[in-house]
Amino acid sequence: MVNPQRPLDPHRKIHTRDSAATWRRSLTGDLVFTNGVFDLLHPGHIDVLLGARAEGAHLIVGVNSDASVRRLNKGPERPIRSEMERAYVLAALEMVSAVVIFDEDTPLELVTAVQADVIVKGGDYNPDTIVGAAEVRARGGRVVVIPLTPGHSTTNTVNKLRG
Repeated sequence: MVNPQRPLDPHRKIHTRDSAATWRRSLTGDLVFTNGVFDLLHPGHIDVLLGARAEGAHLIVGVNSDASVRRLNKGPERPIRSEMERAYVLAALEMVSAVVIFDEDTPLELVTAVQADVIVKGGDYNPDTIVGAAEVRARGGRVVVIPLTPGHSTTNTVNKLRG
């Protein structure tokens, strides 16, 4: 029996693409998908994650691998935190049901594998060009854009720390 006073180990929420697809088949209720680098978690990230979770029963978060972050040209020092550190921190959040690290340049393969019902991104995205949006809509799903929280950006934080 699980002790209700002791939280589950966040590692249990970190999946491979294949194990996430298997996990997904066991679910009832809508599965919401979002993705990102989540290098230095900030209030803007939390607001998007909370908004995403409010769109369905379960939230799966795709996390860019270290290699894919480098290909995104976020800067020579990025990512700051390793992919496993970023996945672990996200998995520890109550609103996050599962986390998957993906190595591709886009999360399309992951969105397809988990058959998301809803895809969510932050307000700097156009709902018509979000990767995976067409696939989710083709299955009758929805695409939701959560307004950005002003003043929060990992890139701005990194630049501020550099001085």
